[in-house]
Amino acid sequence: MNFLPLTPPGQTPLRVLTIAGSDSGGGAGIQADMRTFALLGLHGLVAVTAVTVQNSVGVKGFHEIPLDIVAGQIEAVASDIGAQAAKTGMLASSEIIETITDTWVAQGLDGTVPLVVDPVCASMHGDPLLHPSALDALRQKLLPLATVVTPNLDEVRLLTGVEVVDTESQREAARALHALGPQWALVKGGHLRSSPHSPDLLFDGTEFHEFDTVRIDTGHDHGAGDTLAAATASALAHGYPVPEAVAFGKQWVTECLRAAYPLGHGHGPVSALFRLNG
Repeated sequence: MNFLPLTPPGQTPLRVLTIAGSDSGGGAGIQADMRTFALLGLHGLVAVTAVTVQNSVGVKGFHEIPLDIVAGQIEAVASDIGAQAAKTGMLASSEIIETITDTWVAQGLDGTVPLVVDPVCASMHGDPLLHPSALDALRQKLLPLATVVTPNLDEVRLLTGVEVVDTESQREAARALHALGPQWALVKGGHLRSSPHSPDLLFDGTEFHEFDTVRIDTGHDHGAGDTLAAATASALAHGYPVPEAVAFGKQWVTECLRAAYPLGHGHGPVSALFRLNG
């Protein structure tokens, strides 16, 4: 695949901010984001929203970071270092979502820094990572600030009520998702197990863009959603238009799925470490 251009040694690289939870197993969350940022040659900035207790088998619990600390992290990096793009992941509660959106606007980031929203609602094992009451905050507060939103099919159903089972319902879901306010809506097809392909559909309110790859047959796909969103945000930081950024993110996560490895007794992570092989 064609990678993003690297910054020469000694020069300051582009910066991307992840606003997300920590995964103690290292497979998803800010750990997956930071791996992607680093291996694509960008400097990662972090605002931690929650600390999870999890491994390859499941999530055993999580602790939410105090609201003033969540806001303070965003303010600290925005006022000093700056970012060319950002992404969100696990946000845990409506209070955290509202704090993030208020801080984002107060720091003048809305409309100036591209924002990829990965609306994490549950782990791949089905363990909840978002309080049910927070869905309204996602819809009403965060999605209208998003450059692109990147839910999986379970998250699409929770946000829009649309059950995606085929191409027609995927388009219906994209329209419903876009109506919630993001500039672009990406309905990922990775969980559409009836298809030998992994069809993703991007919609801007007028035009559909389709991204399709052959499905990678692996049980080790922990962190795939985080990784796609992080790679998309990295491409946006480089100034890619949204369709090209999503296409890059799709290519990146596909290669990470090819390189996925077993870890622990459950699902291993997708691996950005393939980049180190040349």
